[in-house]
Amino acid sequence: MRVERDTLGEMSLPDDALYGASSARARDNFALSGRPVNLRLIHAIVKIKKAAAVTYEKLGAGKPGVYAAIAGACDFVLSRDASQAGVMFVTDALQGGAGTSTNMNVNEVLANVALGIMGKRPGEYGFIHPLDDVNRGQSTNDVYPTALRIAAIELLRALSERCASLQSALQARENEFEDIPKLGRTELMDAVPITLGDEFGAWAQAIARDRWRIYKVEERLRQVNLGGAAVGLPDRETRKYRFAVVEELRAMTGIGLAASEYPMDVTQNCDVFVEASGLLKALAVNLMKISNDLRLMNSGPHGGFGEICLAALQVGSSIMPGKVNPVMPEMVMQAAMKVMAGDVAISAAASHGEFELNAFLPLIADTLLENISLLERAVALFEEKCVRLLSADRERCAYLLGSSCAFAASYVPLLGYDRVARIVGGSDAVKIKEELDRAAREAGI
Repeated sequence: MRVERDTLGEMSLPDDALYGASSARARDNFALSGRPVNLRLIHAIVKIKKAAAVTYEKLGAGKPGVYAAIAGACDFVLSRDASQAGVMFVTDALQGGAGTSTNMNVNEVLANVALGIMGKRPGEYGFIHPLDDVNRGQSTNDVYPTALRIAAIELLRALSERCASLQSALQARENEFEDIPKLGRTELMDAVPITLGDEFGAWAQAIARDRWRIYKVEERLRQVNLGGAAVGLPDRETRKYRFAVVEELRAMTGIGLAASEYPMDVTQNCDVFVEASGLLKALAVNLMKISNDLRLMNSGPHGGFGEICLAALQVGSSIMPGKVNPVMPEMVMQAAMKVMAGDVAISAAASHGEFELNAFLPLIADTLLENISLLERAVALFEEKCVRLLSADRERCAYLLGSSCAFAASYVPLLGYDRVARIVGGSDAVKIKEELDRAAREAGI
């Protein structure tokens, strides 16, 4: 065992542990959700640390070889998978302190990996220090929100592409089903004739809007406060570093990041995360609506609408032989419900950031990144196992349309609303059609 000392006292750690005293304290203090910090967020923080190390190396700062070793440590961590990262990054996803424990965990791991590169043992911070070297010129308050923006942009890009693919799949079914007349419904009641393709086309338009909104929110997320230190007020000494590190990070991530003109705003206000969450909620709402429509159209096979047939993916009952449930729409709807609930949490957390910093960023980060990933997987599965595999029942669509009075609305301009309403009061659609035609002939139309 090795002993590390910080301002709170001593901590005993395994000799080979790459985390340090602050990380161990956070692991013990915040044993809450049982889930680690999102690896995307960890990797985004590590990219920031590498950009800072490369920048300081170029500026000629620090002892020779220190920042090259830190940059090498960053590459090592970025190459690790989730299982390997789990032994290094030990803090819970939900934690007090606005993300300080996560930032400290990254600082300690990178310092110890860099020490190994230089032939030193973990904990020999006289050579490379987690704060003096790895965290130089930085604060959790500028690193953590910048990392969240990077991680969110990376995931949102993937989600936008998934939405584009789903839109294309819906449009393909729109074209395929454009010649299948069916009964349109409003408030679950018979309305007017439409085609099955019309419905898929309308859903495609909704997803197209989601795709565009999600793509465009990146513009606000690109504004970062890196270099703004604790409250977004960089001093003169860090000015050269501030702009150089953002440029380095821009090249490293392939994201058009820009140093905010007013970094204090970015430090204290989280409305851009609320905006992004709201757009996720809008997508969730559309997915919920489309999924539920498909469930209803698939209902049956004998007692429901039965206008489409969803692919049989799971045995539907442990007691009713032959029953098959609409499991993919149900899965998507549950994902949508979770995203909607997460949006409430994000909104509450963002609204409670008092004065110059939001202490609830860990909840915002964990929920936002989880929701983006959840929707990305849900959209992919929905397209693959639902939209692309379903089929239409032409005969059933024709039967339900023919059994309805959906045609009656077209007679209103000829006979007037009241007269058509009286005729439609009958119960037999065929007889109603005959009477409407007779009335139109008698009117000389």
